[in-house]
Amino acid sequence: MDVAQVLIDGKWRTADAEGTFHAENPAKGEPLPIAFPTSRWSDCDAALTAATKAAAELRTIAPAKIATFLDAYAANIEAAADSIVAAAAEETALPVKPRLKDVELPRTTNQLRQAAAAVREESWRHATLDLEKNIRSCFAPIGPVVVFGPNNFPFAFNGVSGGDFAAAIAAGNPVIAKAHPLHPNTTRLLAEQALKAVESSGLPPATVQLIYNVSNENGLKLVSDPRVGAVGFTGSRNAGLHLKRAAEDAGKPIYLEMSSINPVIFLPGALAERSEQLAQELVDSVLAGTGQFCTSPNLVLAFETPQTEPFLAQIAKSFTERPAQPLLSAAGRKQLHQGVSALTSAGAQLVTGGDNAAGEGYRYSNTLLRATAAQFLAAPHDLQREIFGNATLAVVISTQKELESILNLLEGNLTGTIYSAKSSADDASYDDIAPLLREKVGRLLNDKMPTGVAVSPAMNHGGPYPSTSHPGSTSVGIPASITRFAKLECYDAVRPERLPAILKDTIENSTTWRSINGTWVKG
Repeated sequence: MDVAQVLIDGKWRTADAEGTFHAENPAKGEPLPIAFPTSRWSDCDAALTAATKAAAELRTIAPAKIATFLDAYAANIEAAADSIVAAAAEETALPVKPRLKDVELPRTTNQLRQAAAAVREESWRHATLDLEKNIRSCFAPIGPVVVFGPNNFPFAFNGVSGGDFAAAIAAGNPVIAKAHPLHPNTTRLLAEQALKAVESSGLPPATVQLIYNVSNENGLKLVSDPRVGAVGFTGSRNAGLHLKRAAEDAGKPIYLEMSSINPVIFLPGALAERSEQLAQELVDSVLAGTGQFCTSPNLVLAFETPQTEPFLAQIAKSFTERPAQPLLSAAGRKQLHQGVSALTSAGAQLVTGGDNAAGEGYRYSNTLLRATAAQFLAAPHDLQREIFGNATLAVVISTQKELESILNLLEGNLTGTIYSAKSSADDASYDDIAPLLREKVGRLLNDKMPTGVAVSPAMNHGGPYPSTSHPGSTSVGIPASITRFAKLECYDAVRPERLPAILKDTIENSTTWRSINGTWVKG
């Protein structure tokens, strides 16, 4: 049986494997032919040793070379798009068009090119020169970064091509990518293009390395190894918290994106104006990607009005009429059903769905649950459980006070949305609740579903715990996302010829802060 090779120190080589695994085609529920290795610690050790050497070399390399790599990698992905997209569609059951080829792949290459532009422009380094005191500081690479990619975005969040990868490389660090076992072949094909870009741009061979899978024990050992600079992870809360404990016990910064229920609030005036339109928007958002987005609305908060019951009935009807699409895995379907069952046990009423759906592969019926505000307030922990898939819970609110009480009990989330009347009918209510929601979410939206995450410098794809491990960071939005994988270096009375180029008096950079005659100026 042929087993895929791991990428260590610029070479594809046979893994020191303790076992193998196969990805599956979730649309058919069948294993795919290529076997992938679960590496022993020796592979991790070799990758860390090579990454340590690469990190030292990268610190002496001109930023232009790193930018050249990122641009070349983006171009290589585009040139190999057909094979990469085909592999991803086979391993995830996500549609080739428009999702993978027309949306996610361009988003990924755009992200890489934005990172390249940030490397050249250097504002992310926050160079600060106090010329009177001869003290200077800037952000610099932190060292080898380990990136764990999630199951639901095979390109844009992949450990070897996604936002964490782009940010870590832009900061000047080598990356050890741990593939997600649901799309290892997609990750392999991406890593092939990354290696070509490493070679053509003249970066150290170990700038990009790939290991497909490790045991839980070795995963914890990896993130806590002294040679690691930082860790990026996107995935479940359970796995994330285990990694968090191991990394933080070793003093290693780890940036986690874990879970979010993304509350969507419908104020009375909005329902009175356009309830049918809003029901359709919600259905489209909840079912996008079969609900397997970290920004999928898991909690709907709607005021009790004459339009509310027709609004919920329309959602239920659309859920029933739309065919259930494949989920990413059998385990994902099992976890979704467990989540729905937990919500009903906590008092939620099943409106539609709630069981496996007919058809090939791993499908679950589109599911709507409902509860009253009183039920939610009686069991807030249990009823704000993330259900990763095509399901959502609608809570009917009777009073403004009930809504405010619910918002005060919410955990941290990536997003929170408020739909209000186009007139001023909901303005007073909005003014009272928006500050409460603002404190619980990383991104506050008005009259727009949260499932789209634009690759923009202004984007925050982060939020208060437990949506992420750090409310001051974002995994999308360059240059802000880059400093997660950097350390702040200060130079006090260091001789001019020994300073980094970005901190020299002669540097011409409009992003540099300088103190001149006691006044701080930029440029």
